[in-house]
Amino acid sequence: MIKVENLHVSYYGNEVVKDVSFEFNTGSLIGIIGPNGAGKSTMIKAILGLIPKDKGTITVDQQSIDEARKKIAYVPQRNDLDWDFPINVFDTVLMGTYPKLGLIKRPKEREKELAKESLKRVGMLDYANQQIGELSGGQQQRVFLARALAQEADLFFLDEPFVGIDVASEKKIVDILKELKDEGKTVFVVHHDLSKVESYFDELILINKELVKAGKVKDVFIYETMNKAYESSFAFPRIEGARA
Repeated sequence: MIKVENLHVSYYGNEVVKDVSFEFNTGSLIGIIGPNGAGKSTMIKAILGLIPKDKGTITVDQQSIDEARKKIAYVPQRNDLDWDFPINVFDTVLMGTYPKLGLIKRPKEREKELAKESLKRVGMLDYANQQIGELSGGQQQRVFLARALAQEADLFFLDEPFVGIDVASEKKIVDILKELKDEGKTVFVVHHDLSKVESYFDELILINKELVKAGKVKDVFIYETMNKAYESSFAFPRIEGARA
């Protein structure tokens, strides 16, 4: 279980995430949605301790984030990464095994096999020796998902994984995320395409700086709640399948 209580985050004195609380059990695929500037990425970075929070408590199986860090994998937005860094695909994925090795130990045959299997799972094993910057956007995103898989985590956080990628890569990634859920993993995805919410996710976190609602898709993805979050009547009613 992951539990977030009373999370507040500020930038330069301006509160950008306020009073966010939710909890989810294992085996869930959770979409994080909301308008541009709603604090979606900021929220997950604060949950993971990548940026400071003003206040709030985050626990994973009753452990602090620091205690549970080895259980957690994070795939950042593609524009947060240095694609010119001279590293190939295989070594990028192998880095996913480092957190459980510690500072001194070096990857051995088990870790190398795990990296290969992770690349195979995302359909990128044939690209193992290519420099990461030579790949397409969809291929890059698959590689970083493979790195997360190599971590053997229980919780996965992906920040806008479908932006700027091809349809085939998006389908492959979604299929793997659903497999992870079926394996008992908990997966959080910052997502912006409302037309795919119902087909991708089981549960949702809807925020606009503060939490609007969290829970099952059927309870969150409804007309009144979505219009409250988006502060507009033009965006949501056009979404096919929306319930009034």
